[in-house]
Amino acid sequence: MKIHKEGYKIIFTVLVILIILNVLLCQFFLVSQLSKTLIFIISLALWTFVISFFRVPKRDSNNSDNDIYSAADGKVVVIEEVFENEFFHDKRLQISVFMNVTNVHVNFAPIRGIVKYYKYHPGRYMFAWLPKSSIENERSSLVIENEVVGPILIRQIAGAIARRIVCNLRPEARISQCEEIGIIKFGSRVDLFLPLNSKVHVSLNQNVKAVKTIIASVQ
Repeated sequence: MKIHKEGYKIIFTVLVILIILNVLLCQFFLVSQLSKTLIFIISLALWTFVISFFRVPKRDSNNSDNDIYSAADGKVVVIEEVFENEFFHDKRLQISVFMNVTNVHVNFAPIRGIVKYYKYHPGRYMFAWLPKSSIENERSSLVIENEVVGPILIRQIAGAIARRIVCNLRPEARISQCEEIGIIKFGSRVDLFLPLNSKVHVSLNQNVKAVKTIIASVQ
């Protein structure tokens, strides 16, 4: 496991703030030895918690052109046919994965292919499990296409806590299946918009893992 580069600055900043707070509380306020120990333990737990947001576990996948992998760790909260009006302007199968605060927040490419579209949308910070978050929250939309699956849209959505979406890809870039596409800092949800003929392999409320869980497949 490694730490994502996007987390270095935040992890260091939190560490400095916690050190300063510990020094101020322990040196300039009358606190007992038990209180000092408790403050240190809480600070260490908080710092460890922040580090965990940016962990990037090493995972191996069995790449397949017919399979569509989960782009994120988390729980499946949506499986439904919807009208996608940003890129496709037609009906698509939407599968959404919600990431809680303990999940890995790095996102990965569900298929190999060429990036056909990318757009960042500023927006609100509603709770990511709400249906409107898909079109009203801060988000980025990425379309990857290959000759087997066709085009699919991956939408990274910020939530009530998340405040920064990072996507590393731009149009015409080539990407391998299960290669990193970016990270949502402290958040929140990833929507996949797939062809209607996709065969779904997951169910609502199922826990899935990026790179490991096959969300759907095409023939």
